[in-house]
Amino acid sequence: MISPALSRSLSRVESGNLCAGCGGCAVIAPDKISMHEDSDGFLRPRISRPLEATEDTLVHAVCPGLGQTVSAGGRKDDILWGPYISVQSGWSTDPEIRFAGSSGGVLSALANYLIRSGRVDAVLETCAASAPVTANAEAVVTDRLGVLAAAGSRYAPSAPLAHLRDHVATGRRFAIVGKPCDAAAMRALADNDPEIARSVPVILSFFCAGVPSGHGGAALLRALDTRPADAKAFRYRGNGWPGRATVIRRDGTERSMTYQDSWGSILSREVQHRCRICADGTGCAADLVCGDAWECDEAGYPVFEEADGISLIVARTELGATLLNEAVRDGAIAISPFRVSRLASIQPGQRERRRALLARLLGQRLCLRPIPCYRGLHLFAAARQNAFSRNLRNFLGMTRRQLSGRASAATQANND
Repeated sequence: MISPALSRSLSRVESGNLCAGCGGCAVIAPDKISMHEDSDGFLRPRISRPLEATEDTLVHAVCPGLGQTVSAGGRKDDILWGPYISVQSGWSTDPEIRFAGSSGGVLSALANYLIRSGRVDAVLETCAASAPVTANAEAVVTDRLGVLAAAGSRYAPSAPLAHLRDHVATGRRFAIVGKPCDAAAMRALADNDPEIARSVPVILSFFCAGVPSGHGGAALLRALDTRPADAKAFRYRGNGWPGRATVIRRDGTERSMTYQDSWGSILSREVQHRCRICADGTGCAADLVCGDAWECDEAGYPVFEEADGISLIVARTELGATLLNEAVRDGAIAISPFRVSRLASIQPGQRERRRALLARLLGQRLCLRPIPCYRGLHLFAAARQNAFSRNLRNFLGMTRRQLSGRASAATQANND
């Protein structure tokens, strides 16, 4: 347990099970806070010494588990999808990058363009760990080969901000690719520290359905009849769209399963509690964010049949729009028009979570548990898009879980 004497802010995060595992707090006090995997398989801060009052105040301002403030600032502002400059679909014109990426490879193509054009010196990304192969590691990418190695979604815990101070100390300029919560923490860090803002001028993100625990990857290996010691490499997605969860064994054989089975039947059940009460799964704090531009069936539900990848591309800021336009002119990315009205049907998970969020938060708060403070994210307007019965069901479900004591990250995720 984190004592309030060590950090009042992180004690509050722990008591509400609000940690996103981004590592932002470790940037503020790297000599006192480090990230470690807990028994539930998630990355959590470990504090060695009490934080100073100024450090604790900054943790409170940066931590996405405690809240997030979004201001439209004259941009278009959608109730479910947040502020944006433009929304398009597209893909990498490099066939290898397009194939390796989880959708159309646009984030990877943009990362490659930023390095090649000299906009940044390197890109901070998440890649596969050497062991266990289902876990994540940090990658400092400086060329196309590095971009390809880091391409594809990694549905496991990652803390891409944990060693940000070390990167800043090199004097290089970076773009960072992270989850929406990572982007929110990164934006808050940049707003509070001019040196960080200069060192990381570009923030990229992606639509995120939540962070599964490290146990999720282990469960996938079991489903693929593979022992961890026999696994040489593992991909959650990519190498096609949506791509299959694939393990390469040390004997050279492969086993795989569909995205519907890997995410729908296994990983989605392992998502941490903080993700269940997330107001921003679409990267509102990033400069540019990508997702899957799924095709839909006659009932309007996404189709997960293999196809050439197509990315949804949301430019959130003027910088994001400028970088996208530059990459298009350079020939690195091809784009097509996209109607924002299509998002509700092709992203049903994001849609339903946003509409149910207020009810879930009220259920947790009724049980005297801390909740994040969200501003500018239209919680009431989103809830009004839901039927009363759905809101009631989410409220009662959250209340029941809190009162029954099923408050550990893994248990709550499995019963949400």
